[in-house]
Amino acid sequence: MTQAKEPRSAGGKLAEPEFTSIEICAGAGGQAIGLHQAGFGHLALVEIDPHAAKTLDRNIKARQVWAWEAEHCDVLAADVTKFDPYRDLRKSAGRLKKRHLDLLAGGVPCPPFSHAGKQLGKADERDLFPRMLSLVEELEPRAVMIENVRGIMDPKFSDYRDFIVARLQGGAYRGDDGQTVNEEGLGYVVAKWDVLEASDFGVPQLRPRAILVAFRRDVIEDLKYEWPTATHEEPVSVADALDASMSERYQKYFDGKDGQRARDAYARWLRTARKRDAELKGKGGGIAPTLVGGSKKHGGADLGPSRAKTAWKLLGVSGMGVANDINLCKEKKSEDRDLFGEDGPMLTVKQAAIIQGFPHEWDFSGGKTAQYRQVGNAFPPPVAREVGKSIIEVLKAARERDRKEV
Repeated sequence: MTQAKEPRSAGGKLAEPEFTSIEICAGAGGQAIGLHQAGFGHLALVEIDPHAAKTLDRNIKARQVWAWEAEHCDVLAADVTKFDPYRDLRKSAGRLKKRHLDLLAGGVPCPPFSHAGKQLGKADERDLFPRMLSLVEELEPRAVMIENVRGIMDPKFSDYRDFIVARLQGGAYRGDDGQTVNEEGLGYVVAKWDVLEASDFGVPQLRPRAILVAFRRDVIEDLKYEWPTATHEEPVSVADALDASMSERYQKYFDGKDGQRARDAYARWLRTARKRDAELKGKGGGIAPTLVGGSKKHGGADLGPSRAKTAWKLLGVSGMGVANDINLCKEKKSEDRDLFGEDGPMLTVKQAAIIQGFPHEWDFSGGKTAQYRQVGNAFPPPVAREVGKSIIEVLKAARERDRKEV
C-alpha cells in the first residue's frame, strides 16, 4: 500500500499545518491519528506509559504522512502532572505561545467514571480533569476537547460536571460540603458535552464516548458549533471488518496437514459472524462489544468480562485471550489455542486494532499484553477525526471573521 505523503510547499519544505494541537494522555495514538486526519499538526503528545509512547514515536518516524510531526512534535513519555509545555517542548518551542495554540486535547483516564470500576470520580487519584483544566489556564488554547467514558454523564457525577463547566466558562456548582461555589471561569464556552457512539462512524464496535468541546469566548463569539453527525447509516459488522484478516490467518495453513481443518474453521467463523449480523440487522448490526484495555494490576489480556465474552462467542470469536500474530503463531505452534479453539479463533492485536478503527499500518510496541492494552484503552480514530473536523470548522470561520474585521 502506497503511503500518503505530507504536503509540501513550492520550495520543497514541509507545509505548515493550518492548525496546531497538544494532546495529553495520548495513549497509542487513537485520538492523535483522528485529529491529524482532521487537519491538526501536533506540537506534543504526552503519555505516561512507556510502551504507548514508544508506539507513538515509532509510527511518527516511520510514516511519511507524519513527516511534519517527525520534525516538529515532541513525544514525551511523561507524567502529565509534571508536564510543563513551555519548559518541555524542544522541537516546537518557538511555536508555542500563550493563546496561539489551536487545540488542547486529551482522553483523560476513564477508570474514575467507568461502569466497570468503582466510579470514585474526583476521589480517584487517577482523575486528571483538574490537570487538564490547569493546562487550559496555562496555554489558553482556542479550543479544548476532552474525551472520557459515557459513565461521566451519569447523574451521580452531575456536581462534578457542573464544576468542570464552571471552571471553563464561569457559573455556580455545588462543592464537597454541599455549599454553592461561584466560579469566575477561564473565559471559555462549553459548546457541547455529549455522547458519541463509535459505530455511527464506521467503527465495528459498541463504544459510546463522552466528549466535551469548548472554545475560547473570543473565538466562538457569534459563531455556531455543529456537533458531528453519523457518517454511517448502517454499522460496519465484525464479519465485514475482520473477513480479510481472518482469511489471511487461516490461509497460512491451507496447504499443510491442517488444510481442511483450517478451511472448515474459517468457514465456521464466517458463517457464525454473518449469522449474528443478519439476526441484528436494523438493531445495531453484528458489531463487537466494547474492547477494554484492562488493568496493569491483573494478568494477561482478554476481551473483557463474561457478558463481553458471550457476545464475542456469538460472533464466532473466543474472548478468553489474545492470539499471537500470524508468524508467531506458526513459530510457536499455537494454532490449537489461537485458531482452532472450540469457541472459535482468538483475535490478534492487529485485529483488535481493526475493531478499534486504527489504520492497518499502525504498529504497536511492547509485548502482546502491553500492545493489546494500548488498543483496548484507545479512542477510535474515526470518531476523533469527525470531532476534530467539527472543531476546525469553527476555527476556520473565526479566522475568516477576524480577518474581515482587521
